[in-house]
Amino acid sequence: MNWEMLSAVGQLAAVFVGIPSLIYLAVQIREQTKERRQSAVNTLTTEWGDLTCALNDSAEFSAIYLRGVKSFTDLDPVSKLRFSAFFNRFLNYFEGMYFAHRDGLLTASAWGKIERTVSDLIAYPGVQEWWKTRRHWHTEEFGRVVDAIIAKGDEPKAYSTYNLRELVAPKTGT
Repeated sequence: MNWEMLSAVGQLAAVFVGIPSLIYLAVQIREQTKERRQSAVNTLTTEWGDLTCALNDSAEFSAIYLRGVKSFTDLDPVSKLRFSAFFNRFLNYFEGMYFAHRDGLLTASAWGKIERTVSDLIAYPGVQEWWKTRRHWHTEEFGRVVDAIIAKGDEPKAYSTYNLRELVAPKTGT
């Protein structure tokens, strides 16, 4: 056997070893991408759940929240601060989810669920009043997303069965 023949056999062996290695590498990269995507979705879901605990854990804050969605401007200063802190955190999560969807981490169906939820909440006049005061805290791209949702003019319905007219402002000791 001459050197050319040995070289050809070596190259052929490299092909038979290299192709399965490349396929294995591609499968591993695909699985890692799936795992990263699922991890990101799990993190966003956990953070979303943690945020909603504020409503569940405090009847006082729940009342502030429900009054705030009706009218942010009618809230007292402390209630405005609490409502604003909550909604800023809420929209920060929404913004993160929007960018996760844009970058391919959230599926269209997962994003659709989130968008419907946010659309229901942003439809309330108090949330829109708040948004006007805090839009500049978010990216321009995300601001356009929220503005487009508001521009649709959907009727507020997330709490339509909650009798929000019956809410009363808390008594203050001053």
